[in-house]
Amino acid sequence: MQSLWGSKKNNDDQPEDHADEALIEQEPAPMAPRPASREEREGREPDERSRLLPPSNNNPPPRGAYLDPDDPAVSPYNLWAVRFIRYVTIIAALINFVWWIILFVSVFVTPPGLNTPGSGYTDFAYITLTMGNLLVTLLFFSLPSQALRISMSIVAVLLVIDMIIILAVSEIRHEEGWPGIASIIWAVLISLWCVMTDRVVAWGKKSEEERLTGRPESKRSLREWIAAFVETVIVWVFIAIVVLMTATLTLRALDAGLEPDGDRIAVDGGKYSVHLSCVGNVTKNPDTGYNNPTVLLEAGEEPSEYDFEHWAYAAYQNGTIDRYCYWDRPGYAWSDNAPSPHSAGMSADALSEALAVSGEQGPWITISHGYGSIVSRIFTSRHVKDVVGTMLVDPLHEDLLGRVGDAFRGFKIWGFGVIAPIGIPSLGGAIFNGRTREDRTYGRSVWNQGKFLKAKLQENLVADSLTKNEVSAATNIISDVTPLVVVSSGIEVRKDKAWSQKQEDMTKKGKLISFDIVKNAPHRVWATLEGRTMMEKRLKELIAEAGKNEWVPEAERV
Repeated sequence: MQSLWGSKKNNDDQPEDHADEALIEQEPAPMAPRPASREEREGREPDERSRLLPPSNNNPPPRGAYLDPDDPAVSPYNLWAVRFIRYVTIIAALINFVWWIILFVSVFVTPPGLNTPGSGYTDFAYITLTMGNLLVTLLFFSLPSQALRISMSIVAVLLVIDMIIILAVSEIRHEEGWPGIASIIWAVLISLWCVMTDRVVAWGKKSEEERLTGRPESKRSLREWIAAFVETVIVWVFIAIVVLMTATLTLRALDAGLEPDGDRIAVDGGKYSVHLSCVGNVTKNPDTGYNNPTVLLEAGEEPSEYDFEHWAYAAYQNGTIDRYCYWDRPGYAWSDNAPSPHSAGMSADALSEALAVSGEQGPWITISHGYGSIVSRIFTSRHVKDVVGTMLVDPLHEDLLGRVGDAFRGFKIWGFGVIAPIGIPSLGGAIFNGRTREDRTYGRSVWNQGKFLKAKLQENLVADSLTKNEVSAATNIISDVTPLVVVSSGIEVRKDKAWSQKQEDMTKKGKLISFDIVKNAPHRVWATLEGRTMMEKRLKELIAEAGKNEWVPEAERV
């Protein structure tokens, strides 16, 4: 019998209790030997390079030992191919980001070799879209879905269509230049890469689930469903954007068939071209044998072709003038965008070069409007002996250039330029308002075009610095004997006291012939009959006064 203290009483007379045998501890079962390490197999001691854990084979665990599907170990990242694709995607995102920064900076300051005749907003839009594709792919890398692959495939197809349009239409190909072509090709390749990446990750996820859980997981957690919904919505937003960009490119392809009057002349070492057109024949002064004055138009805030040139053509038809020339500043109508920064003085130099290349000679009577009066005055200062008369139509004074260079105004112009490739206003105008390609090239819809917005941004960036210095210097050079006519808007004068004062100050920029304020005329003075009549009347007087001064060609000057 067992004692209280666990000792056994010796009693030879009593038989041993067989129940006590059950209390004897059983010997533990021998443990399975662990796999021998390489050092033990080779008969040498472990060192610092020895494995801490025994090698494992990648065979599926035995039945009954599969992992739970929610176990973090069940991941496509176990596969080398999936990890490699993720690394490549990250590198592509870094490259894309660097290129995005370069394109962003080139809108404001053009790096050497990156100038494009177009706005630069289109390639910036494609690279921004590509960055979005890459970020979606990386953020939802381990959660592939068929909906995402289908959506990405649609984006890729649309981008291929855009690439074909850009490469096939010579005018668009010219405007986009090599940066734009490289950007759309990169966008196509990355979109295809994102589709392939999602497909490979889906294969890796299924493979690892079969190996570690025994079957592919068909159920999704709430988090996975939310992630799949979010990524699909984001990519469908991308689809909508690319559809609009494709439609806008189609409009640009249609607009490319609109040919300008006159010629497009390469300037500034062939970096860009400007449009110049002259109407009428050169006539001679019977007394001197030299050319009669040619009117040179400089538009204000819109292209000359919008309606300023129409007034000049009417004056030509009426016999008031024998000949006139007009041009488009860089970024306006048919002219290419110039490299940034670009000031009014640079525009004046481009005009001078275009006239010289086309063989045009003076004398000139310059007629300018609004902001164009800044360019015209700088041009006059650099051709003092060739400009025999000046008409300023509701001109902008250099002291008010701060309005053009306002920072908030510049930010708005840049913002409208960034979304210009989407083309919602242009598409809406074409579909619902019957806007034509003329409207988009030089008319009412020109403010929705990337090229024009780029030109406006360039004017804004240097208006209160480079441009103001150039026109201030020009004021000191322009001759006091150059005949001058100023015709101002009555509406603008009444509503803006500063504008009214500066209009009077503009009358001191030459030999004043007349100063008129057209009572009911807007900023575009010629928009009213009274304004057109007054401008044509004063132009006749200006031509008569200019004829009193003898002009000599440059080749005959001593």
